[in-house]
Amino acid sequence: MVRYGAVTCADSSAQRQISPKSMRRHRNEIVLRTLLLGASVLPPAIAQPSDPAGIFLGARLPYVEFDRLASTRMPVPGGEIVVAFAPGALALPRERVLEWIRSAATAVATYYGRFPASSTRLLLVPRAGGGLSGGKAWGHGGAAVRVTIGEHATEAELGRDWVLVHEMTHLAFPSMRERHHWIEEGIATYVEPIARAQAGQLAPETVWAELAAGLPKGLPQAGDRGLDHTPTWGRTYWGGALFCLLADLEIRRRTGNRRGLQDALRAILAGGNMETHSALEPVLALGDRATGVPVLAELYREQRDKAVDVDLAGLWRRLGVRLEGRSVRFDDSAPEAEIRRAITTRPAG
Repeated sequence: MVRYGAVTCADSSAQRQISPKSMRRHRNEIVLRTLLLGASVLPPAIAQPSDPAGIFLGARLPYVEFDRLASTRMPVPGGEIVVAFAPGALALPRERVLEWIRSAATAVATYYGRFPASSTRLLLVPRAGGGLSGGKAWGHGGAAVRVTIGEHATEAELGRDWVLVHEMTHLAFPSMRERHHWIEEGIATYVEPIARAQAGQLAPETVWAELAAGLPKGLPQAGDRGLDHTPTWGRTYWGGALFCLLADLEIRRRTGNRRGLQDALRAILAGGNMETHSALEPVLALGDRATGVPVLAELYREQRDKAVDVDLAGLWRRLGVRLEGRSVRFDDSAPEAEIRRAITTRPAG
């Protein structure tokens, strides 16, 4: 999440693969380098947007300009998404792009029980080339998401996209102070593949393969001073995601697998989405009340001001996640295999 003046926004353009230095350099650009899913990236000199004046790709979402565009209203559980296209051509039929948006919204609504905002503006900005190249989410001024999409984006590229679900997930958590940026990005990074799996859009094996590949990047390095004081790329995105996984596992252990982080996040959303601002501690307390165990508060106190190492190899063994190159194989006889299955299973009701 990045703040520009009074505007609160979340930016996936530098999420999974860019170094801390590169993240700072590209905060005002829309550049996506997808390591895990293999989407192509064109150099900035080639991948120019169809928005030469920069009206639709500035640091702030152009709400006034958005409202002047022709739009499509898309009903979603709990609200609607107002979709608008910035000037530019797309090779794919517009209905296919709208189906991709519906699919992403369905994944997020499946995880949270409803879409995070009653009304959300979604702006698609075409650019030269193919693929998806990043996005941002805003809360100030109303829930809004912007995604840049290649003019020659293909069905396959939309099918494996994670950016839109990531940005929509940001809408479900209150806006935080800058030092808590890691919880905002960590939740979006952790929830995105799980939401897609619960909606039947991603295989559980892919979820755990992605987590196994990404979470080591979130482990503390030399000089780490805890999550609140180490705003590197790895700790912000994957360190935050690791916090979420540890919380999910511990909640399930203490409740006999009856509750998980999903229950906490649903309760937090009921108290306020990205359009609201809050200190972190009251939000975590709200989640803990929903699960009946104080895991979020305890884990935050443990990790906010100091580095805490995690035995990921042991964690995978307990969950029954066997790493085989870039893929995984499940061991259903593992002690916490039931917890692993529950995390990616759609809740009843």
